[in-house]
Amino acid sequence: MIIADGEGRGGSHAEEDENYFVSMTDMMVGILFIFIIMLMVFALNFRQQTDETVRLTAEQEQQLRKANELADQIAALRRQIADEITELNKADQARSELLETIQAELDAVGLKVTIDKNTGVLRLAEDAIRFAPKSSQLDEIAQRNVDAVAKVLLDVLPDYTACPSNTSCARSTGYVVETVFVEGHTDKTGSDSLNWQLSTERAVNTYRRIVDNFPRLRALVNSDGREILSVSGYAYTRPAIEQDDIEGYRINRRIDLRFVMEADRRQRLTEVLLLLGQMEKKVSELQNPLALSPSTSQKQPSERSD
Repeated sequence: MIIADGEGRGGSHAEEDENYFVSMTDMMVGILFIFIIMLMVFALNFRQQTDETVRLTAEQEQQLRKANELADQIAALRRQIADEITELNKADQARSELLETIQAELDAVGLKVTIDKNTGVLRLAEDAIRFAPKSSQLDEIAQRNVDAVAKVLLDVLPDYTACPSNTSCARSTGYVVETVFVEGHTDKTGSDSLNWQLSTERAVNTYRRIVDNFPRLRALVNSDGREILSVSGYAYTRPAIEQDDIEGYRINRRIDLRFVMEADRRQRLTEVLLLLGQMEKKVSELQNPLALSPSTSQKQPSERSD
């Protein structure tokens, strides 16, 4: 009986040991299964992240390629604009030579003028072309001086104008005058309406004197085939001298000649050039994305050592 009981207990222990082993095995298999699932999920996530990285890298490479193409286009456009500005500078130089030539020829006949190379203005000094207060009529002295100016213009301007399509003429300098404005001015006295009317009448009367006595000047045209002589009135808005007395008023009642070359577009091109420089900077930033990344300029907190 005792043996029988002992065998029974021994069998029970063996069964318990077996059950314990089975449960431990099942648990280990379960843990292993979970681990495998986790590993598969990790692998899938890694594969997805890798694919996403490759996709993003391809997109970045495409953007970089486009940025490089844009950079090449901007560089080419910059060269074109720089060449255009160089031509504008040459046109300015041609206008300066034109003004100097006119000044020298007028000086040779005893008529003193001053020139402003930056604005292209030829200003008749002394009593060359002056007006009485509230008058737009050219007196005898002013008429003679207008004739002297017109004679010099007829001598010099053909070298700086286009050749009409229906005529034959000598080759110009290559730099063409777009307009020569005959500008009328007043002093500060009187009403606005009167001053605007006076300044315009002074310009018109001077223009009429020029073309009536020297009609060939009307044949001088710009590249569009339009006459280069024109008129404008500025009232008292562009004084020759800031002097509010009788002498200052006398000087400001005057006629100026303003020469505008066809290439006078420097300011606009300069602004475009500045804009292109800003665009190039942005393209450079696109070409070097790491330079803008915070991780390259400073360590992240997790990367700092104790």
